Amino acid sequence: TTNAIESLNMQLRKIIKTRGHFPTDEAAIKLLWLALRNVLAKSVRATFDWKVAMNQFAILFGERFTAAR
Repeated sequence: TTNAIESLNMQLRKIIKTRGHFPTDEAAIKLLWLALRNVLAKSVRATFDWKVAMNQFAILFGERFTAAR
């Protein structure tokens, strides 16, 4: 949601600001890629009751849900 996007944006801006300048565009892209990798590794959360949710989706959406799996 919006808060997650704002949080990610804040973390990326913080990394870029502390770095100063970049010799090439490729260096900036590499830094952002590494930052995203670290941020996503920290933000992975366990999803509880996912099996229950999947069963509800299967009931609500029928063939569309099972075909997409």
